[in-house]
Amino acid sequence: MARIGIMGGTFDPIHNTHLMLGIQAFREYHLDAVWYMPSKCPPHKSGHVITTVQNRCEMVRLAIHPYPFMVFSDFELLREGKTYTADTLRLLHESYPEHTFFFIIGADSLFDIELWYHPEQVLTQATFLVSSRLAMKREPDAELEERLCAQMQHLKEKYHADIHRLHGLDTDVSSTKIRACVSEGRSVRHMVPAEVAAYIEKNHLYQRISE
Repeated sequence: MARIGIMGGTFDPIHNTHLMLGIQAFREYHLDAVWYMPSKCPPHKSGHVITTVQNRCEMVRLAIHPYPFMVFSDFELLREGKTYTADTLRLLHESYPEHTFFFIIGADSLFDIELWYHPEQVLTQATFLVSSRLAMKREPDAELEERLCAQMQHLKEKYHADIHRLHGLDTDVSSTKIRACVSEGRSVRHMVPAEVAAYIEKNHLYQRISE
């Protein structure tokens, strides 16, 4: 039996905050591994142009290579059609009944989670580890903290969700910001691992903003 963190996402591209979240979850909650699980066709990205699966996966592999506890997972990529988190978690439990799963997300996702497909299934199939990180900070830290605590309490009461905080993270790096920087000719080496920055440059990714 293992304690497995799940870090899902489009990873377009993967960046330093994704790695920081995985490291913090691994250390703070004594996980055995963190699986980085790229999405093939995420429902919330419908209508947006997404970098090819091959490029996104290679960037993930490059980023997590230095960390032995980080594992690349093609679990969602092997499925057909849109990949919903509710289905992913159910299938993970069916495939790995011996494991306990911890789903790692940022505050943005926790605030929107009741809009996900079958949130009542999502919130009861894993322990959620949430960072106060927002993709774009829009409010003072004290207000964000109060709102995040209220949302956690609401979800615990309504769905009996098991939700815990990830501490010590304060960053607003996002994939959207990185794509914009690249398209404008600015360096992103302070936001992504060096290997990922080199891959983006070599393959001429994000030359134009795709959304």
